[in-house]
Amino acid sequence: MTSTIDTRPRIASERLLLRQIVRADLARLACMANDYDVAAMTSSMPHPYALSDAEAFFDAVQAQDPARDVTFAIERVGKGVIGVLGFNPRDEETPEIGYWIGRPYWGRGYATEAVRTALDWVRSEWGRRAILALHFTDNPASAAVLIKAGFLYTGQVRPTFSRARASHANGRMMVWLA
Repeated sequence: MTSTIDTRPRIASERLLLRQIVRADLARLACMANDYDVAAMTSSMPHPYALSDAEAFFDAVQAQDPARDVTFAIERVGKGVIGVLGFNPRDEETPEIGYWIGRPYWGRGYATEAVRTALDWVRSEWGRRAILALHFTDNPASAAVLIKAGFLYTGQVRPTFSRARASHANGRMMVWLA
C-alpha cells in the first residue's frame, strides 16, 4: 500500500483557514470569480469565468512546484471558501502575491487578514525574505490591503494585461521585505 503525505500548508488565522484547493471548492469559486468586478482586478482571470476555467486553474495548481508556487483557498471558517491567494514566481528570486475575494465578503477585512497570515507563513516557514505585488491603479481597496500588510511602493508603474478587461491597465508595483 502506498501512502502520500500532503506537504501543502494549512494556515489558520482568527477567522480564516488558508488551505489547499480541492475539487469540491470549484463550483463555489467559479461562481464568485464570474463577477466582472472581481476578475477585472486580476491579470489572469478571464470573464466570464466558467466551471471549466476553475477546473483548468485547479489542474494548474496541482502541477505547481511548492518550492516556487503556492496557492491557497481562503476559507471563512464555518462559511466556506471565499477566495484565493497565491504566490507565483515573477523571477527566480522573488515571488509575486496575487489574491481575490468574492464580492459578498468585500469590506470585512478578510483580504488583509489572509495576506498578513500568508506573509507570516512566508517569513517563518517558506523562508522567503521578499515578496512582490502589483495592484491596478483603479483598485484602491487592494492598495489599502497591501499597505496594511506592510508592502511599500517601488515607484514603478507598468502597463499590465488583464484577461477580463481584454486590455492593459496601469499597475503599481510594491514590495514586502521580511
